[in-house]
Amino acid sequence: MSFEPRFEDLPALLPIFPLTGVLLLPRGRLPLNIFEPRYLAMTQHALGHGRVLGMIQPQEGQGDAGDPPVYRTGCAGRIVEFGETPDGRFLLTLKGVARFDIVSEPPRREPFRQIVPDWRRWRDDLEEDEEDVDRERMIAALTPFFERHGIGADSDVLAKAPIEHLVNSLAMACPFSPREKQALLEAQRTSERAKVLTALVQMSVASSVTPSGAARN
Repeated sequence: MSFEPRFEDLPALLPIFPLTGVLLLPRGRLPLNIFEPRYLAMTQHALGHGRVLGMIQPQEGQGDAGDPPVYRTGCAGRIVEFGETPDGRFLLTLKGVARFDIVSEPPRREPFRQIVPDWRRWRDDLEEDEEDVDRERMIAALTPFFERHGIGADSDVLAKAPIEHLVNSLAMACPFSPREKQALLEAQRTSERAKVLTALVQMSVASSVTPSGAARN
């Protein structure tokens, strides 16, 4: 039995969790620590309504407090792991399902925000994407970026992991700005996302080197 939703199963009304700098991509896994009352209520609601909620970023510079304006595009995730803590928090793991575009945000009837999503542009997210990617070029660009940021990487994983899993995992894990993470989210296919990822790490490495060739601290 598969727990993965079909296109026709995707909800017509989706609770959203606006969070700056957090990226979820299809089939990626995102751990969350839920403690704010409205998001505790959102989690309880999602558990009773298909276990799906939408991760989305507030627009640049808006912060997470209150009800900030959000980007038009986010990614829905399904709760695949759930736990409670003695101090009243929820510990979740979301597995990315599909991206969505916001059509509208109806008047609120719950403590948390809900939106009407349009899934059509991202229908292909429901199927794994194994497009050809220049893995060697991407890894060559990532190596000095990892060294600069003190990130450990398993060379076997970089060389052998399925390309969609590798690209999406790297995009989610690397320390990029919110705007850069949004660009990675909105890349249509894995090959396009790999190109954006490669360009971002190359720019980051180039900006960390002084004209004399010495790395900035």
